[in-house]
Amino acid sequence: MQTKLVLKTKNFTDKNGYTYQQVEGDETGVRIYKLNNGLTVYLAQNDDAPRIQTYIPVRTGSNNDPSDNTGLAHYLEHMMFKGTSRLGTLDWEKEKVLLDQISDLYEQHKSEQNPEKKKEIYRKIDEISQEASQYAIANEYDKVISSLGATGTNAHTWLDETVYKNNIPNNELEKWLKIEKERFSGLVLRLFHTELESVYEEFNRAQDNDVRLVNYALMEALFPKHPNGQQTTLGKSEHLKNPSMKAIHQYFNDFYVPNNMAMVLVGDLDFEETILLVDEYFGKFEYKELPKKEKIIEEPQTEIVERIVKSPSAPRLNIAWRTDSYGTKEEHLAEMVAQILSNSGEAGLLDLNINQKHKALRSYAYELGFKQYGLFSLMIVPKENQSLEEAEQLLLAEIEKVKNGDFPDWLIPAIINDMKLQKIRNLETADGLATALYGIYINDRTWEEELSEIEKFEKITKQEVVDFAQKFFQKNYVIVKKLRGENENLIRVENPGITPVKINRKAQSEFLTEILRQKSSEITPKFIDYKSIIEETQIGDKKISFVKNKYNHIAQLHLIYKIGTDHDKELFLAVQVLQYLGTSRFSADQLSQEFFKLGISNDFKTYDDQMIISLTGFEENLIKGFELLKHWITEVKPDNEVYESTIELILESRNVAKKDKSRIMTALSHYAKFGENSRFRDVISEEKLRAIKIENLTEKVKNLTQLPYEIFFYGKDFDGFKEKIQPLLEKATLTIPKPKIYQELETQGKVFFTNYDMVQMEMSKIGRASQLNTKNYGKINVFNEYFGRGLSSIVFQELRESKSLAYSAYVNYSTATYLDRHNYVVSYIGTQANKLHLAVEAMADLMQDLPQIPTQFNNAKNSALKQIASTRITRTNIFFNFLNLKKIGIDYDIREKIYHEIESLQLEDLTQFYNQEIKPISYNVAIMGKKENLDHSAIENLGDFQELSLEEIFGY
Repeated sequence: MQTKLVLKTKNFTDKNGYTYQQVEGDETGVRIYKLNNGLTVYLAQNDDAPRIQTYIPVRTGSNNDPSDNTGLAHYLEHMMFKGTSRLGTLDWEKEKVLLDQISDLYEQHKSEQNPEKKKEIYRKIDEISQEASQYAIANEYDKVISSLGATGTNAHTWLDETVYKNNIPNNELEKWLKIEKERFSGLVLRLFHTELESVYEEFNRAQDNDVRLVNYALMEALFPKHPNGQQTTLGKSEHLKNPSMKAIHQYFNDFYVPNNMAMVLVGDLDFEETILLVDEYFGKFEYKELPKKEKIIEEPQTEIVERIVKSPSAPRLNIAWRTDSYGTKEEHLAEMVAQILSNSGEAGLLDLNINQKHKALRSYAYELGFKQYGLFSLMIVPKENQSLEEAEQLLLAEIEKVKNGDFPDWLIPAIINDMKLQKIRNLETADGLATALYGIYINDRTWEEELSEIEKFEKITKQEVVDFAQKFFQKNYVIVKKLRGENENLIRVENPGITPVKINRKAQSEFLTEILRQKSSEITPKFIDYKSIIEETQIGDKKISFVKNKYNHIAQLHLIYKIGTDHDKELFLAVQVLQYLGTSRFSADQLSQEFFKLGISNDFKTYDDQMIISLTGFEENLIKGFELLKHWITEVKPDNEVYESTIELILESRNVAKKDKSRIMTALSHYAKFGENSRFRDVISEEKLRAIKIENLTEKVKNLTQLPYEIFFYGKDFDGFKEKIQPLLEKATLTIPKPKIYQELETQGKVFFTNYDMVQMEMSKIGRASQLNTKNYGKINVFNEYFGRGLSSIVFQELRESKSLAYSAYVNYSTATYLDRHNYVVSYIGTQANKLHLAVEAMADLMQDLPQIPTQFNNAKNSALKQIASTRITRTNIFFNFLNLKKIGIDYDIREKIYHEIESLQLEDLTQFYNQEIKPISYNVAIMGKKENLDHSAIENLGDFQELSLEEIFGY
């Protein structure tokens, strides 16, 4: 039983005289400081690793975009990675003159109405941008931040927030503060027009994204006056193509001020030392009054509003009601209804009455609270011959049950218990806690309010929920019908003719030089002695491994079978069907409810080579969960009607996959790798599915207790666990069948194309490399950091920063998971169809020879070393890392060898590795896009061309 904490905010003063707030009874120990200039600072300790998760949230987003410059906040976020007057420049005085000219030209371009004159102005912008680029150092922010050993460098923009992210080694905190101080001290819009094209590529990706397509329509109809619905984060096409640099500067000056920002630092830190450093570097920013903002009030929704959108993918339907803001009583009640309908235990009304009974392919409910207003939404993907109107009625019927109180009394207490469990899991990691902290800042809430949230849910009664539902759920919703068809609103843009800019890879600014010279204390890497941390025992024929949970009372139990889909595809089918089958004591619905009552989640994961059945929840109920799992497996009852409906669900899911852009690209890439013998194609045929007897499948499920498996327990009381589980274990009497072998074919220069109606072209080059050799791990690590992955990589600099060819582009050397398998080199780029020829040429040029940039190599090498030195393997990762190492014949922490290999690695060594292991590789190419837009001349040198149908790549 968990002790209920009394939460109360109190004020304290630290030893340096800084006042801070802390919530009494808060196990996370968060301290909240406010500097004299209004900057809010959240500090919390987490000693999992000598690292700090950092967030700098700014309380502004797309809702503050000027109505004639939508997308501005997001574009500004991109430009915050371009450096300052000291970072990213070779000669600021000369560069500034040219940037001012470019800014003036953009104002002319924005106001000019004549298309030909606009083109002429843009040509001038391109010409002066070329000249300005000789003074710019591309990606220098990314270089300087990666030199610290930072990971997760990114940012995001949404309605009311723009958040900047880094995870840094704790010994680099002062350097990071110095860099971020410089970054936020002044905005420089260098390499502006090339980044604008990258943002437009992001806009194109969004046009090909069904979820965004539906959400845009839903928000627009739900908020006809408010920016929540009238301004998207990416902005309107016409605004992106007609930006104002002056407006961006004004926005930065208005909103990027300390009293509208926070700093969140969670990790292995000292409170007093950290706040001193934060104040030293950020305390001198000046407080500014924020622009007055008129509060926009929506009229009450009084009728059903319908929107229709189209795309090539499968139909779906969303229904949404407008709610009150985040943290309000109405928002809490709406969230409770969402949990009653669908929850993590899959025991909600939609889970049981629609999904479990196969009345649709899938459905769920969710609630989102914004700073002003919020929404409650239902989503459903109908079956093949099911109308959207019928799907709508299925959803509304479940809402009626809530209005009538037709749900069990135990459900709300079980939801509360699940909320508590999820809260513990979210706050136990540095990133989870830091995310919660920046969230309360954005929504202008206190930490006490956030910690007390569950108490407010605990006070909600069933009658309150019923009363709320009866009043709230009227015929005043927005319905968005996503039909299959051509999206006639796609915006296809002419390539403006950007000349690739100089990126001065080998240069570095005085600021970067200064940072690199500054010494930091060393972090000593800590490598794991797996055998001393993982306790092992044997009960009968069962090997049981144990790692102690030092953090909380949430435990995990994993049953690990060395049998996967390569061994037995029908076992995977049996596990799929099991989710819909009951036992001699419980129906399938009741089983879901019983697990949810216990607060135990179950999960069946089937891989090529193994299957893992997992239970997670409070340790006191874990064995009860195992007993219920065993009953389910051993007493499962065949039900032919359920199996037939499951077959229909499987077949319809396959049809949906053939309309889904990401699934098609995955299938095409697998074909490029394995050919006709692709795992992706090797599925049980419809004929065989219908011939299989349900009794054969339930027998396979029952045999799970007779197949050999090992157990991993993560918890506190190993002795108690062993004692309780021993009588529940049975000796294995069956053996595991031999796996089917899928040959990794030599890639020999073939181009495979599949047609799909989309704005972009996506291209992936897949090359089979040598078989696994752990001696090369260090070189591979540095190669990926230096050349192919991340914001400071050469590929990113060249394809995005210099040539504006893509929003996303990378090259990755991936290692095999077994000794007898091959490594692969994979490159990817998503670009406008009219830029494909440029993308192909640029990628080919880049990979001809490994670029020789010693300073960038040293940064990549040092970054890799710092990441290893400051990484700690903890919790369940200890066991699963060890499990994966054993697959490649290793029973020790290989990171130690990798670390020492990288220490002595020179650019000449990496070049030799590249010339021997990567340069000779021949690639197969997977390309997806609209056939009529495919430029065959762009790909003629890549290899023999073959167009593949969906049936060929999917195998059905």
